Amino acid sequence: MGRKPSDVWQGTLALMILKSLDTMGAMHGYGIARRIEQVSGDTLSVNYGTIYPALLKLEQEGAIAAEWGASENNRRAKFYTLTRAGRRLLAKEERSWEDTTAILARFLAPERAQ
Repeated sequence: MGRKPSDVWQGTLALMILKSLDTMGAMHGYGIARRIEQVSGDTLSVNYGTIYPALLKLEQEGAIAAEWGASENNRRAKFYTLTRAGRRLLAKEERSWEDTTAILARFLAPERAQ
């Protein structure tokens, strides 16, 4: 029996969206969700009721811009791109994530932290 994919961790979805757009360029919401799942090795599951509110929030904050276009199967879709402010936010969030994981690593391996 295969392992069931986990939901995306709280607080990390925006970072994964920003990084996906930075790496891949303009993408629509479904493509971003698929990219996150693919990069995770299908260990994460992106709930579509979660990704679209996150995209809207990032758009309202000015981190991403949206434009209507045609998807691969010629359907109308909103494509998102990273803005200059989004690149700054991505750099800040990456540093914050690295700091957080370093702190957690100290707790998980306390003998190495002393």
